[in-house]
Amino acid sequence: MAPPAYVISRVADPIFAVFIGLSAAALRIKREEGEKGRTTQQTVDVLRRRIGLSRS
Repeated sequence: MAPPAYVISRVADPIFAVFIGLSAAALRIKREEGEKGRTTQQTVDVLRRRIGLSRS
């Protein structure tokens, strides 16, 4: 049986995959919120409220 093939390394591959996934999600959210006419600050404020980190 052939050894497993890794793109970077056994440890770095999952970290790289999570980074790519989070980056893709952030870009999609930014694009969709921009289409709705919201600024980046408004998007961040909505995100903070949703996860319970609002200042008020």
